[in-house]
Amino acid sequence: MLSTITPDTGRLLISEPFMMDPNFKRSVILITEYSTEGVMGFILNHESEYLLGDIMPDILYSEMPLFTGGPVGNNTLHFIHRCPDKIEGGIPIADGIYWGGDFETVKALVNNYQLNNNEIRFFIGYSGWEAGQLDDELKENSWIVTNKFDPDMLFNHDEENLWKHVVKGLGQRYAHIANFPENPALN
Repeated sequence: MLSTITPDTGRLLISEPFMMDPNFKRSVILITEYSTEGVMGFILNHESEYLLGDIMPDILYSEMPLFTGGPVGNNTLHFIHRCPDKIEGGIPIADGIYWGGDFETVKALVNNYQLNNNEIRFFIGYSGWEAGQLDDELKENSWIVTNKFDPDMLFNHDEENLWKHVVKGLGQRYAHIANFPENPALN
């Protein structure tokens, strides 16, 4: 595991099991941007109460879920996908995972039922850190960083168990924390 973030995207941040911030409780975040100005990513396992059609009434296939990408920019819509052959302009983030692209194409593909939930994920807002902020949080052991994960896992729609699966995938050293209770007082 990594103790610091490097200027590489495509890493996952996994919150420590007893993180107090409710925005990041048992979160798995895909880092999409890292620069000297800060870090940006999306929480993969916090499904919102909204569907795509709730915020975009011109979308016919409105049953696609929206995820809360983080507490920043809650009036913005973002997406990651794994179909660069269908959506041009996406930025490669990790093995077979792309961020953004031509949104008009995305709308047309969704309306024509040519994209499904296993190919694309939509987010309201994002997670962001100013320069040095995430490094400080890593020093406080608030996060675990990894670049070892199965990209299919990010699109399998088992949000409730994603944090546990990713933690167990980190190996023996971390597997035991996957079974910690959410409330330590219940232990």
